[in-house]
Amino acid sequence: MKHADAQARGAGALPQGQAFYNARLALFTTTDMTADEIHALGLKEVARIHAGMEAIKNRIGFKRTLREFFTFMREDPQFFFPNTDEGREGYLQAARDHLAFIKARLPGYFGILPKADLEVKRVEPFREQPGAAQHYFPGTPDGSRPGVYYAHLSDMKAMPKHQLEVIAYHEGHPGHHMQISIQQELQNLPTFRTQSGYTAYSEGWGLYAEFLAREMGAYKDPYSEFGRLSSEIWRAIRLVVDTGIHAKGWTEQQAVEYFTANSPSAAGAIRSEVQRYIVIPGQATAYKVGMQKILELREKATKTLGDRFDIKGFHDTVLGGGAMPLDILERRVDDWIASRKAG
Repeated sequence: MKHADAQARGAGALPQGQAFYNARLALFTTTDMTADEIHALGLKEVARIHAGMEAIKNRIGFKRTLREFFTFMREDPQFFFPNTDEGREGYLQAARDHLAFIKARLPGYFGILPKADLEVKRVEPFREQPGAAQHYFPGTPDGSRPGVYYAHLSDMKAMPKHQLEVIAYHEGHPGHHMQISIQQELQNLPTFRTQSGYTAYSEGWGLYAEFLAREMGAYKDPYSEFGRLSSEIWRAIRLVVDTGIHAKGWTEQQAVEYFTANSPSAAGAIRSEVQRYIVIPGQATAYKVGMQKILELREKATKTLGDRFDIKGFHDTVLGGGAMPLDILERRVDDWIASRKAG
């Protein structure tokens, strides 16, 4: 078998590849979920999110199918900034405005707030790639250098307006900038715990932050709410596609076709995403698995505590111990629930 063929078909095509992939799933999700369980969760979440998308499509008044709505969102010029310097600056400024809106509402949802400021920048030309994922770069632990939300803007057709808001919240407030800055600034932990990371925890928080921003008053435009669901279904699709590639023998083209059929993401972004899953087995499954755990713990706390539930206390509990495996996070939240009941 040629190396290129093995790579295109994922880890399962390699000697002991399945055992390797199972180990990667355990590493990235910090759970004992199997590839089949993760694949099934992805299919279930894709179906659930599709129902929410259908509701928004109908509210907007689009009369054709959801797949045709995806094509409309993917191709209509109204959903993109111009592919010019002015268009790129317009994208960056819109992200700054949305982040400022959320920042003003943080004290109502968090007791612990980061010291470090947040900046929004275009990725430098020497490392910018069309369709590549936006990302966050941390500031310093003492808050003297701000964190940075970076956006790839060389291809504005890969950066739709309806997904701008949700990605800003994931990378900035109340997402990665909140979680990483707070972790770095904690004083009651050994230094290594202020710097260590677990993908399911950090990316689970980022995806949960997208959901939380809705409760904080974001996504007033129905297309932006559709963008939030587009981002969530992107992570649900990852559960299906990553396990499909590495445990079920899917080719790169099969993965691209499934992704395209089930989301409105731009074609260039989809191809870039699938190639990422091929070369980093298991990593993409951590986002949705982590979000599901945080939502599960929040629901447990809400039902158990009733009137004693405090959203600020819950968020401070999740963020106040640094990054950790999901089972340790559950133990931490359970201890907080017990202390609230006793008090």
